[in-house]
Amino acid sequence: MPLIQVDLLKQNDKERLRNILDTIHQCAVEAFDIPERDRYQIVNQHDPEEMILLDTGLGFERTKNQIVIRVTSKQRTQDKKELLYSLLGQRLKDRCQIEPQDLLVSIVENGDADWSFGFGKAQFLTGEL
Repeated sequence: MPLIQVDLLKQNDKERLRNILDTIHQCAVEAFDIPERDRYQIVNQHDPEEMILLDTGLGFERTKNQIVIRVTSKQRTQDKKELLYSLLGQRLKDRCQIEPQDLLVSIVENGDADWSFGFGKAQFLTGEL
C-alpha cells in the first residue's frame, strides 16, 4: 500500500512502460518509507481524445507524454507528499523523458479499515500488518 493508478496515452514500448512504473514505485518507496514489495499499481492506457489535461490557468501546455498518477494511501505528512511530487518530477524526467509539466498527481487518503489485502480480512485492523 499505497495503491497507485497510472493513466497515460497508449504505449507501444512495453519496456518504457515498465520503466515508468518502476520509477513511480521507487519514488513511492523513498518518499513514503514503504517496503520494496509493497507495490500495487494499475495502468490505464488511453487514446489521445480520452485524456484532456489542461493547466488550471498556470500557463503551460502538456505533450503526448502527459501522465496522471493517482495515489490512494493511508495518511501521509505534507513533507512526504511534497517529497513524492518532487521525486516524481525529477526522476520521470531523468529516467523516462517525461517533463514535469506533463505530470499530474493526486493523493486520496483513507484509514486502516479501508484496506483488505485478501482473504476477506482487514489486515491493518487484525494486526497482520
